[in-house]
Amino acid sequence: MAEPNYGDITLNGLWKNNPALVQLLGLCPLLAVTGSVVNAIGLGLATVFVLLSSNTLVSMIRTIVPDTVRLPTFVMIIAAAVTVTELLMQAFAYEMYEVLGIFLPLITTNCVILGRAEAFASKNPVLRSAWEGFTMGMGFMAVLVVLGALRELIGSGSLFANMDLLFGPMAAQWVIYPFGDYKAFLVAVLPPGAFLFTGLLIAAKNAIDAGIKARADARRAPIERGAKRVRVTGTIT
Repeated sequence: MAEPNYGDITLNGLWKNNPALVQLLGLCPLLAVTGSVVNAIGLGLATVFVLLSSNTLVSMIRTIVPDTVRLPTFVMIIAAAVTVTELLMQAFAYEMYEVLGIFLPLITTNCVILGRAEAFASKNPVLRSAWEGFTMGMGFMAVLVVLGALRELIGSGSLFANMDLLFGPMAAQWVIYPFGDYKAFLVAVLPPGAFLFTGLLIAAKNAIDAGIKARADARRAPIERGAKRVRVTGTIT
């Protein structure tokens, strides 16, 4: 079986097999944490780090771990990566760590992480597995950030609020208010808003894919050249 090339891996992770919009995995943190951009970036960076490190380590040991203990070994690797992520966030972004709360350690049970370890990293070389983990994580993070931006913008009228929780005091002035005096639309930052905007993003992706497929089919349609016979039915007077 031919190894997947890096272009296909990138396209799958970011678009064609996006873990949030296509596989529909990891929806619990996706819906719960995306009330703002800063929360989405915080969880997204943590997920990228865990996916990258776990895919790399799983690929490195794939030939020496027996099938009988494969899944428990994968879970232990993922749990170790999550622990390292938690310690780093406690050291450098403690306020963000407090905001994310239980959803940070729950990355261990995220189906996206274990699914990529089992479906890809356990069958492919280290570099390809590392890149696959990175692109899958970036695809997941992109959806988190877009969803967080939509919910924050419509829910509170601001964008990039509280970025200092993640990037330090220099980011305190990054917040913008595109609508000026805006009355908050509370539903957008509540759980119903999360489901609504996630559904809209999935619908938008499906519409884009359908448009791309229709244009590709139109380009592939055969063009008949030369004279054509025309069948005439009925009575000609």
